[in-house]
Amino acid sequence: MQDKLVEKSAVELRQLIGSKQLSPVELLEACIARIEDINPHINAVTATCFERARGEARAAEQAVIDGKPLGLLHGLPIGIKDLEETEGLLTTYGSPLYRGNIPARDNALVARLRAAGAIVAGKTNVPEMGAGANSRNAVWGATGNPFNPLLNAGGSSGGSAAALATDLLPLCSGSDTGGSLRIPAAKCGVVGFRPSPGLVPSERKLLGWTPISVVGPMGRDVADTVLQLRATLGLHASDPLGYAVSDSEFASLPQVDLSQLRIGYTEDFGVCDVDNGIRQVFRDKMAAIAPYVKLCEPVDVDMGEAHRAFDVIRAEAFVAGFDAAYRRDPASLGPNTRANYEMGAAMSLLDCAWAQSEQTRIFRRFQQLYERYDLILSPTTPVSPFPWSELYLKEVNGVALENYYRWLALTYVVTLATNPAISLPCGRDHRGMPFGLQVTGPFRGDARVLACAAALEQAFAGNETLRRPRPDLTKLKTVHAPLTSIVTDPPLLQGQGTEQSGGPAV
Repeated sequence: MQDKLVEKSAVELRQLIGSKQLSPVELLEACIARIEDINPHINAVTATCFERARGEARAAEQAVIDGKPLGLLHGLPIGIKDLEETEGLLTTYGSPLYRGNIPARDNALVARLRAAGAIVAGKTNVPEMGAGANSRNAVWGATGNPFNPLLNAGGSSGGSAAALATDLLPLCSGSDTGGSLRIPAAKCGVVGFRPSPGLVPSERKLLGWTPISVVGPMGRDVADTVLQLRATLGLHASDPLGYAVSDSEFASLPQVDLSQLRIGYTEDFGVCDVDNGIRQVFRDKMAAIAPYVKLCEPVDVDMGEAHRAFDVIRAEAFVAGFDAAYRRDPASLGPNTRANYEMGAAMSLLDCAWAQSEQTRIFRRFQQLYERYDLILSPTTPVSPFPWSELYLKEVNGVALENYYRWLALTYVVTLATNPAISLPCGRDHRGMPFGLQVTGPFRGDARVLACAAALEQAFAGNETLRRPRPDLTKLKTVHAPLTSIVTDPPLLQGQGTEQSGGPAV
């Protein structure tokens, strides 16, 4: 019965709780049991706070019994990406520098999730400081892909994606700069939504005026993703890019007639390296989608000097975030984080001014595409998942890549345009792994792109080659993948009401 329970959608679980057919206590215990059973095989969930969560679940149950007003996420367990500060719960950012960091308060995102009734059960794994798309670090170890734990789950929201794919938790949070929501969603067969900058407040970014870094929701389907989004959107004093939006815009998404939808698609945005096998898979997917829509045709996209612009803008954030740590001890930073800092430190004001101008040019050209199309479709990632033991992808089609994150280009070029984008599960690739379809909508058209994604998802469900794949958990348990040492009942940290588990460095 517990297995059937945790496999239900977050939307259905919330309805069952609200109608007194399901106790939040029962749901939490089912999630804890699934975590204890499956997490040792994928290492998606890191620090946990089960006893605190049990107390909150009992309070949530009583609120239902007493007929009190219930929040959007009332009684739903959630995993929080280990880049977000959680009051009383270990927050390491995947870095040895923060092995003992226990924040005194929740950040804005987590506070809104709790206010909506979500119950934080634990943190989910990330690369060190969120740098890179392979969720492994020296604190917790590596997160394995639910379809093959010897392969990577993507990043930096890899722990969240893997936890959702294996039904450890009904909801998980994520964040995205160059693709950190979308890439793990694609690799694990779940949904990751990068909202327009400012729609969901991001308190932790030091450069508040940059639009490239956002926080956003992840779910097993579009409806679950929208549910979490609704609990977090809107103005907040911590985010200068924030803007007001009515919940009614997302409470009932408009119905989309797929037969009238106009789709433009691109394999590579004209500038991205994409594996030949993935190119063919994408062409096959477009051929399968074409009969559902009014127009489905290739489109030329002018991304200018997107790589150089992203290099500079991304490096600015690393300089802002890690200058003090680097000055104290460069060796304290992992290779990805240190490489980003050093790249930025070598840049000039001229580089920064040029990059901001080039991003503006890219933004303006990209918006013109929506005069003809409702959506722009592309692959989310350029390759099938590779072993997590390889820190990053070094080549595509036998050609060496310029740096460790160049393989993220399919998502970071969309980041530069600032349009909302969602990675939607779309069957499997040529190696039998999940294939993610990146669906990009018009500027600030978040509700529109979500509505279109929901319509596509519904159509995909009836098509064997397009529907969301599910991992074989029985098979998963038979694969020996030494991700990390798992402590099933970790001790409390000294003087703190939180649990901690850990393992050796990778």
